[in-house]
Amino acid sequence: MAPPDAVLGWDADTTARAYAAFTRDFPMYRATSRDLARRANLTTSRLVIDLCGGTGATAEAILELAPPQAQVLSLDNAAAMQHVGRHTLTDPRLTWITTPAENLADHVPGPADAVVCNSAIWKTDVPAVFTAVHRVLRPGGRFVFNIGGGFAGVRHRDETSTRNGPSLNTLIHQIAARDYGYTPPPAAEGPPALPLEKATEHLSAAGLSVLDTEVIAQRSTMAEKKAWLSIPVFARPAGEFTHAQRMDILTKAYSLCTPDAPTVTSWLVVVAQRLEAQR
Repeated sequence: MAPPDAVLGWDADTTARAYAAFTRDFPMYRATSRDLARRANLTTSRLVIDLCGGTGATAEAILELAPPQAQVLSLDNAAAMQHVGRHTLTDPRLTWITTPAENLADHVPGPADAVVCNSAIWKTDVPAVFTAVHRVLRPGGRFVFNIGGGFAGVRHRDETSTRNGPSLNTLIHQIAARDYGYTPPPAAEGPPALPLEKATEHLSAAGLSVLDTEVIAQRSTMAEKKAWLSIPVFARPAGEFTHAQRMDILTKAYSLCTPDAPTVTSWLVVVAQRLEAQR
Protein backbone atom coordinates (compact mmCIF):
# COMPACT_ATOMS: atom_id res chain seq x y z
CA MET A 1 0.00 0.00 0.00
CA ALA A 2 1.40 3.41 -0.99
CA PRO A 3 2.13 5.98 1.73
CA PRO A 4 -0.46 8.78 2.03
CA ASP A 5 1.55 11.42 0.15
CA ALA A 6 3.06 9.17 -2.53
CA VAL A 7 0.42 8.76 -5.23
CA LEU A 8 -2.42 11.08 -4.31
CA GLY A 9 -4.90 9.73 -6.83
CA TRP A 10 -6.90 11.36 -9.57
CA ASP A 11 -9.46 12.91 -7.22
CA ALA A 12 -6.89 15.11 -5.47
CA ASP A 13 -6.50 18.85 -6.00
CA THR A 14 -2.71 18.63 -6.41
CA THR A 15 -2.99 16.03 -9.15
CA ALA A 16 -5.79 17.90 -10.91
CA ARG A 17 -3.87 21.19 -10.95
CA ALA A 18 -0.64 19.54 -12.09
CA TYR A 19 -2.45 17.61 -14.81
CA ALA A 20 -4.23 20.73 -16.07
CA ALA A 21 -0.95 22.66 -16.15
CA PHE A 22 0.67 19.88 -18.14
CA THR A 23 -2.12 19.90 -20.74
CA ARG A 24 -1.69 23.67 -21.11
CA ASP A 25 2.11 23.71 -21.30
CA PHE A 26 2.83 20.60 -23.37
CA PRO A 27 1.21 19.24 -26.56
CA MET A 28 0.78 15.53 -25.75
CA TYR A 29 -2.86 15.49 -24.64
CA ARG A 30 -3.89 18.21 -27.10
CA ALA A 31 -2.34 16.28 -29.98
CA THR A 32 -3.88 12.93 -29.06
CA SER A 33 -7.24 14.59 -28.38
CA ARG A 34 -7.30 16.28 -31.77
CA ASP A 35 -6.35 13.02 -33.47
CA LEU A 36 -9.21 11.15 -31.82
CA ALA A 37 -11.73 13.93 -32.42
CA ARG A 38 -10.78 14.03 -36.10
CA ARG A 39 -11.32 10.29 -36.43
CA ALA A 40 -14.74 10.57 -34.78
CA ASN A 41 -16.12 12.32 -37.89
CA LEU A 42 -17.96 15.07 -36.00
CA THR A 43 -19.07 17.13 -39.01
CA THR A 44 -22.81 16.70 -38.40
CA SER A 45 -22.76 15.66 -34.76
CA ARG A 46 -25.34 16.92 -32.28
CA LEU A 47 -24.27 15.04 -29.14
CA VAL A 48 -20.72 13.87 -28.39
CA ILE A 49 -19.43 12.15 -25.25
CA ASP A 50 -15.96 12.85 -23.86
CA LEU A 51 -15.41 9.72 -21.76
CA CYS A 52 -12.93 9.84 -18.84
CA GLY A 53 -12.50 13.48 -19.82
CA GLY A 54 -10.35 14.73 -16.95
CA THR A 55 -9.86 18.49 -17.03
CA GLY A 56 -11.25 18.87 -20.54
CA ALA A 57 -8.39 18.63 -23.05
CA THR A 58 -10.34 16.21 -25.21
CA ALA A 59 -13.61 18.10 -24.79
CA GLU A 60 -11.86 21.22 -26.06
CA ALA A 61 -10.68 19.37 -29.17
CA ILE A 62 -14.19 18.02 -29.75
CA LEU A 63 -15.70 21.50 -29.43
CA GLU A 64 -13.25 22.83 -32.02
CA LEU A 65 -14.31 20.23 -34.61
CA ALA A 66 -18.01 19.76 -33.82
CA PRO A 67 -20.64 22.02 -35.41
CA PRO A 68 -21.98 25.01 -33.42
CA GLN A 69 -25.19 23.22 -32.48
CA ALA A 70 -23.42 20.20 -30.98
CA GLN A 71 -23.57 19.47 -27.26
CA VAL A 72 -20.65 17.80 -25.49
CA LEU A 73 -20.87 15.81 -22.26
CA SER A 74 -17.57 15.29 -20.43
CA LEU A 75 -17.72 12.40 -17.95
CA ASP A 76 -15.10 11.64 -15.33
CA ASN A 77 -15.09 9.92 -11.94
CA ALA A 78 -12.75 12.50 -10.34
CA ALA A 79 -14.56 15.58 -9.09
CA ALA A 80 -11.25 17.39 -8.51
CA MET A 81 -10.31 17.04 -12.17
CA GLN A 82 -13.65 18.40 -13.31
CA HIS A 83 -13.51 21.22 -10.77
CA VAL A 84 -10.32 22.48 -12.42
CA GLY A 85 -11.79 21.92 -15.88
CA ARG A 86 -14.91 23.96 -15.14
CA HIS A 87 -12.74 26.98 -14.33
CA THR A 88 -10.64 26.74 -17.48
CA LEU A 89 -13.18 25.62 -20.10
CA THR A 90 -16.49 27.47 -19.93
CA ASP A 91 -18.04 26.82 -23.33
CA PRO A 92 -21.86 26.77 -22.92
CA ARG A 93 -22.08 23.72 -25.18
CA LEU A 94 -20.16 21.65 -22.61
CA THR A 95 -21.70 19.84 -19.64
CA TRP A 96 -19.62 18.22 -16.90
CA ILE A 97 -20.87 14.99 -15.31
CA THR A 98 -19.05 13.33 -12.41
CA THR A 99 -19.57 9.60 -12.73
CA PRO A 100 -17.63 6.40 -13.53
CA ALA A 101 -17.33 5.52 -17.20
CA GLU A 102 -19.25 2.32 -16.55
CA ASN A 103 -22.33 4.43 -15.64
CA LEU A 104 -22.27 6.32 -18.92
CA ALA A 105 -25.69 5.14 -20.08
CA ASP A 106 -27.37 6.47 -16.93
CA HIS A 107 -26.40 10.06 -17.76
CA VAL A 108 -26.89 10.50 -21.51
CA PRO A 109 -30.21 12.09 -22.49
CA GLY A 110 -30.38 10.81 -26.06
CA PRO A 111 -28.56 8.94 -28.81
CA ALA A 112 -24.96 10.15 -29.16
CA ASP A 113 -23.23 10.59 -32.48
CA ALA A 114 -19.78 9.77 -31.07
CA VAL A 115 -17.99 8.70 -27.91
CA VAL A 116 -14.31 9.64 -27.56
CA CYS A 117 -11.96 8.33 -24.87
CA ASN A 118 -8.35 9.51 -24.62
CA SER A 119 -5.65 7.69 -22.65
CA ALA A 120 -7.92 5.90 -20.20
CA ILE A 121 -9.94 3.00 -21.61
CA TRP A 122 -7.64 0.29 -20.21
CA LYS A 123 -8.17 1.68 -16.69
CA THR A 124 -11.89 0.92 -16.81
CA ASP A 125 -14.03 -2.22 -16.68
CA VAL A 126 -13.72 -2.56 -20.44
CA PRO A 127 -16.62 -4.94 -21.20
CA ALA A 128 -18.99 -2.86 -19.05
CA VAL A 129 -17.88 0.38 -20.67
CA PHE A 130 -18.21 -1.02 -24.19
CA THR A 131 -21.74 -2.19 -23.38
CA ALA A 132 -22.60 1.26 -22.04
CA VAL A 133 -21.17 2.90 -25.16
CA HIS A 134 -23.35 0.68 -27.34
CA ARG A 135 -26.40 1.75 -25.35
CA VAL A 136 -25.82 5.46 -25.88
CA LEU A 137 -24.59 5.50 -29.50
CA ARG A 138 -27.01 5.93 -32.36
CA PRO A 139 -26.79 3.27 -35.08
CA GLY A 140 -23.73 4.14 -37.13
CA GLY A 141 -22.30 6.30 -34.34
CA ARG A 142 -18.56 6.12 -33.72
CA PHE A 143 -16.56 5.09 -30.68
CA VAL A 144 -12.95 6.27 -30.88
CA PHE A 145 -10.32 5.48 -28.26
CA ASN A 146 -6.62 4.84 -27.88
CA ILE A 147 -4.57 2.35 -25.85
CA GLY A 148 -1.02 2.99 -24.64
CA GLY A 149 1.49 0.87 -26.54
CA GLY A 150 2.59 -1.08 -23.47
CA PHE A 151 -0.99 -1.98 -22.58
CA ALA A 152 -1.83 -2.89 -26.18
CA GLY A 153 1.41 -4.78 -26.81
CA VAL A 154 2.35 -2.65 -29.82
CA ARG A 155 5.37 -0.50 -30.68
CA HIS A 156 5.70 1.97 -33.51
CA ARG A 157 8.92 1.57 -35.49
CA ASP A 158 9.93 5.15 -34.62
CA GLU A 159 9.93 4.35 -30.89
CA THR A 160 12.95 2.09 -31.29
CA SER A 161 14.79 4.05 -33.97
CA THR A 162 14.58 7.37 -32.10
CA ARG A 163 15.86 6.13 -28.74
CA ASN A 164 19.37 7.32 -27.96
CA GLY A 165 20.63 6.33 -24.52
CA PRO A 166 18.67 5.19 -21.47
CA SER A 167 15.08 6.29 -20.99
CA LEU A 168 14.13 8.65 -18.18
CA ASN A 169 12.35 5.77 -16.44
CA THR A 170 15.54 3.70 -16.56
CA LEU A 171 17.54 6.57 -15.08
CA ILE A 172 14.93 7.02 -12.34
CA HIS A 173 15.36 3.39 -11.29
CA GLN A 174 19.15 3.74 -11.34
CA ILE A 175 19.09 6.87 -9.15
CA ALA A 176 16.56 5.32 -6.78
CA ALA A 177 18.79 2.26 -6.40
CA ARG A 178 21.90 4.38 -5.85
CA ASP A 179 20.48 6.92 -3.42
CA TYR A 180 17.62 5.07 -1.73
CA GLY A 181 18.56 1.40 -1.93
CA TYR A 182 15.63 0.74 -4.25
CA THR A 183 15.22 -2.72 -5.72
CA PRO A 184 12.99 -2.72 -8.80
CA PRO A 185 10.28 -5.38 -8.76
CA PRO A 186 10.62 -8.28 -11.21
CA ALA A 187 9.52 -7.41 -14.71
CA ALA A 188 5.87 -8.21 -15.23
CA GLU A 189 5.29 -11.32 -17.27
CA GLY A 190 2.31 -12.36 -19.29
CA PRO A 191 0.32 -10.88 -22.17
CA PRO A 192 -0.48 -7.16 -22.51
CA ALA A 193 -3.55 -5.93 -20.65
CA LEU A 194 -5.63 -4.91 -23.67
CA PRO A 195 -4.29 -6.04 -27.07
CA LEU A 196 -6.33 -5.39 -30.18
CA GLU A 197 -7.60 -8.97 -30.25
CA LYS A 198 -9.10 -8.68 -26.78
CA ALA A 199 -10.50 -5.20 -27.47
CA THR A 200 -12.10 -6.47 -30.67
CA GLU A 201 -13.70 -9.37 -28.81
CA HIS A 202 -15.19 -7.02 -26.21
CA LEU A 203 -16.40 -4.63 -28.90
CA SER A 204 -18.08 -7.42 -30.85
CA ALA A 205 -19.75 -8.77 -27.72
CA ALA A 206 -21.15 -5.30 -27.06
CA GLY A 207 -22.53 -4.92 -30.59
CA LEU A 208 -19.76 -2.67 -31.91
CA SER A 209 -17.61 -3.33 -34.98
CA VAL A 210 -14.08 -2.14 -35.70
CA LEU A 211 -13.82 0.28 -38.63
CA ASP A 212 -10.13 1.10 -38.45
CA THR A 213 -7.01 0.69 -36.31
CA GLU A 214 -3.61 2.33 -36.45
CA VAL A 215 -0.42 2.27 -34.40
CA ILE A 216 0.80 5.85 -34.16
CA ALA A 217 3.90 7.51 -32.71
CA GLN A 218 3.52 10.37 -30.24
CA ARG A 219 6.65 12.52 -30.36
CA SER A 220 7.81 14.64 -27.45
CA THR A 221 10.97 15.59 -25.55
CA MET A 222 12.69 14.71 -22.29
CA ALA A 223 11.42 18.02 -20.88
CA GLU A 224 7.83 16.99 -21.58
CA LYS A 225 8.47 13.54 -20.14
CA LYS A 226 9.83 15.10 -16.94
CA ALA A 227 6.76 17.32 -16.62
CA TRP A 228 4.49 14.32 -17.11
CA LEU A 229 6.34 12.31 -14.44
CA SER A 230 5.99 15.26 -12.06
CA ILE A 231 2.21 14.74 -11.92
CA PRO A 232 1.63 12.82 -8.66
CA VAL A 233 -0.29 9.92 -10.21
CA PHE A 234 2.50 9.29 -12.71
CA ALA A 235 5.50 9.81 -10.39
CA ARG A 236 8.06 7.01 -10.20
CA PRO A 237 9.29 4.67 -8.87
CA ALA A 238 6.62 2.60 -7.14
CA GLY A 239 7.10 1.55 -3.57
CA GLU A 240 7.61 3.23 -0.21
CA PHE A 241 8.56 6.71 -1.37
CA THR A 242 7.07 10.07 -0.54
CA HIS A 243 6.21 12.35 -3.42
CA ALA A 244 9.08 14.65 -2.39
CA GLN A 245 11.50 11.73 -2.65
CA ARG A 246 10.18 10.83 -6.07
CA MET A 247 10.70 14.41 -7.23
CA ASP A 248 14.26 14.34 -5.88
CA ILE A 249 14.92 11.16 -7.86
CA LEU A 250 13.30 12.63 -10.97
CA THR A 251 15.38 15.82 -10.76
CA LYS A 252 18.63 13.86 -10.47
CA ALA A 253 17.67 11.52 -13.32
CA TYR A 254 16.66 14.42 -15.55
CA SER A 255 20.01 16.14 -14.95
CA LEU A 256 21.57 13.26 -16.89
CA CYS A 257 19.37 13.94 -19.92
CA THR A 258 19.29 16.46 -22.73
CA PRO A 259 16.03 18.44 -22.31
CA ASP A 260 15.22 18.67 -26.01
CA ALA A 261 16.21 15.07 -26.80
CA PRO A 262 13.36 13.50 -28.77
CA THR A 263 11.25 10.72 -27.25
CA VAL A 264 8.56 8.60 -28.87
CA THR A 265 5.68 6.67 -27.33
CA SER A 266 3.40 4.29 -29.19
CA TRP A 267 -0.40 4.26 -29.20
CA LEU A 268 -2.96 1.92 -30.70
CA VAL A 269 -5.92 3.93 -32.01
CA VAL A 270 -9.24 2.14 -32.55
CA VAL A 271 -12.25 3.46 -34.43
CA ALA A 272 -15.39 1.39 -33.83
CA GLN A 273 -19.00 1.84 -34.81
CA ARG A 274 -22.38 0.78 -33.50
CA LEU A 275 -23.90 -1.61 -36.00
CA GLU A 276 -26.77 -0.24 -38.02
CA ALA A 277 -30.21 -1.17 -36.75
CA GLN A 278 -31.77 -4.21 -38.37
CA ARG A 279 -34.48 -3.39 -40.88
